[in-house]
Amino acid sequence: MSERDAKAGSSPGKVLDDRFRAAVGGLTPGRAADIAPGITGEVLLELFESQATSRQLDLAARQLGASKRGFYSIGSSGHEGNAALGVALRVTDPALLHYRSGAFFVQRTRRVPGLDPIRDVLLGIVAAAADPISGGRHKVFGSKPAAVIPQTSTIASHLPRAVGLAFAIDRAARLGVSSEWPSDAVVLCSFGDASANHSTAAGAINAAIHTARQGVPLPILFLCEDNGIGISVPTPADWIQQAYGSRAGLEYFGADGCDPIDALTTSTAAAAWVREHRKPAFLHLRTVRLMGHAGSDVEAAYRRPADIAADLLRDPVTATARLLVATGVATPTEILQRYDDIAHRVTTTAELVCREPKLTSAASVIAPLAPTHPAQVRADVLRQAEPAAFETGRTSVGAQVSPLLGTADDDRPRSAVRDSADDPNPVAGVMDPMTLGQSINRTLAGLLTRDRDVLVFGEDVGRKGGVYGVTKGLQKQFGKRRVFDTLLDEQSVLGTALGTALAGFVPIPEIQYLAYVHNAADQLRGEAATLSFFSAGQYRNPMVVRIAGYAYQKGFGGHFHNDNSIAALRDIPGVVVASPARADDAAALLRTCVSAARVDGRVCIYLEPIALYHTRDLHEPGDNAWLATPSDTTHAEIGRARVYGDGTDLTIVSFANGVPMSLRVARRLTDRGIRTRVLDLRWLSPLPIDDLLQHARATGRVLIADETRHSGGVSESLCAALIDAGFDGRIARVTSEDSFVPLGPAADTVLLDETRIESAAGKLLAE
Repeated sequence: MSERDAKAGSSPGKVLDDRFRAAVGGLTPGRAADIAPGITGEVLLELFESQATSRQLDLAARQLGASKRGFYSIGSSGHEGNAALGVALRVTDPALLHYRSGAFFVQRTRRVPGLDPIRDVLLGIVAAAADPISGGRHKVFGSKPAAVIPQTSTIASHLPRAVGLAFAIDRAARLGVSSEWPSDAVVLCSFGDASANHSTAAGAINAAIHTARQGVPLPILFLCEDNGIGISVPTPADWIQQAYGSRAGLEYFGADGCDPIDALTTSTAAAAWVREHRKPAFLHLRTVRLMGHAGSDVEAAYRRPADIAADLLRDPVTATARLLVATGVATPTEILQRYDDIAHRVTTTAELVCREPKLTSAASVIAPLAPTHPAQVRADVLRQAEPAAFETGRTSVGAQVSPLLGTADDDRPRSAVRDSADDPNPVAGVMDPMTLGQSINRTLAGLLTRDRDVLVFGEDVGRKGGVYGVTKGLQKQFGKRRVFDTLLDEQSVLGTALGTALAGFVPIPEIQYLAYVHNAADQLRGEAATLSFFSAGQYRNPMVVRIAGYAYQKGFGGHFHNDNSIAALRDIPGVVVASPARADDAAALLRTCVSAARVDGRVCIYLEPIALYHTRDLHEPGDNAWLATPSDTTHAEIGRARVYGDGTDLTIVSFANGVPMSLRVARRLTDRGIRTRVLDLRWLSPLPIDDLLQHARATGRVLIADETRHSGGVSESLCAALIDAGFDGRIARVTSEDSFVPLGPAADTVLLDETRIESAAGKLLAE
């Protein structure tokens, strides 16, 4: 905007619109002429209409915002050259878009019969429940029929998913897994120049190059829409080319997004190169940003008037109109008529969509977060494997189990789960009792055998078999295409899961240690958990993320290998968090998580207590009382606990490492005549509230033994649940300290232990 425009009080949108009209009106009609090889007048007119539509949608968004009827005004003005990618790519090529890729979205959806990009975008802007992608939950560029996967505004967070999807396209074809993407598809991933500096972008692009370097097909086109500024922070003019232009293993293309011929020609070449070579490429599309970052942004406060004016002179919509006139495809009058017709359609539609109803209840808002079909999940768990699916072990003589490990009476009404006896299906094969780690290994093998859509991957899970041997032998048995090692980059691990989940797989990625997941928490919080929410359930992220965690490792440790903080996982809406303590539950919970992912598209976190991986004994050395016999078909309903014993004096509630500690304490209390039961939560989100209340009321006294931290730990939610439900008995909790876990014996000073549990129980019973 010029100083004169600013003083006159003209809005940025009006200035831009007036300048376009004046520029086109002043053009002299040209004679018919060839445009460029492969570019016809029809293609150029189509490009212009998509660009002009995107521009008018930007103007409408600002007008709706000014009248308090619209709620989103980050526009694509100046980036309309990205419509060229909509011409160059197929409508079946999956696209994960930058929030300024509006012209691409218009061009793509115009090519799909029955879609109306004008109405669809405006429905999102006014947060109408009829918005065909998000259902009024957020303004995103997304369309299931047009293969546009909606993305959040989190900077660069979609790049790891895009890389994972490119990886998965070929993998699905080779493994015979049904996928909605053609085997020769190209993944488009667009982002801005500021996003290109984010560690997530750098890591994803590095992962793409690293993967392709090993001969693995990875057909992705990275589109960097470089307008030279991130909100108010400038990007050096040559920075993107310097950073990515000579990167080995990354084919580089550069184009002026304000020159329609250059944009079309280069985009076509880049798309064709990726489709042919099945390797990653980087398209640097130079653009401008018109009208500031968003409606509330006054860029004159931080940009020089001369720079703003220079960008206006490079308006890509004006450039395309100028080319149409110069080559005799259309006259200035015809161009302005088309522009006016588009403006009228947008304005008319904007008024109509404002009348559309909004979401009016919490239930309607959260409906896509956690779809639940427990009967179907159970049926999927109980699907029988092929006859050769599992090895049959020797006849079991059973573990030497304490009475506290026994099964409670089965005729109780819908109580917490009591071992596999609650399941009507017999164990498919007889085997010896085993440790938790052995059970997970065996269950993964069974799932890989039964279901071709299952993948297991992560750092060191393949050749080494995991740091603790939990995945040992799986790669040898099932091959490197289904069990494979990844980069030492948690964002890439989870991005691979996000991408393969979109291609028909049920991925089971491993995060090596709980502390490491925080390096990539946004891939769970901002990407995995939100996709169903922002697509009204049309796209899903079925996955089971295995995480080795908690403390109590002997002779090995320190904070990063003994993290006991899970608060950042438990408060993510819709995410399931499971945490087994014993071998039989490890199998049942893992199978249920996989089936919930497949049936309901659930994102499941499966927290494995490292210290219990190889634990065999419970009370005395050699008693083998913590071994258990898993079942191939046991189902553990999400949100159901497991109870040990039926004491009537005290209920100890715990999970993971706290369960065997609590059982030992319970035995000592029982020896003193204090009848105690132990409730293993098993599910940390959603919590088994019904079972908690039932067993709390059965004794009137509840002690929560929580190995996580005092602040932000699981016990806080349990106490709140008991109070909210009107429980009038006694409640106490004992936890670990609000501390990181130190190295060596010092760890014992800050972690929950049996002495503290027993002491807290004594105080509670004495009240």
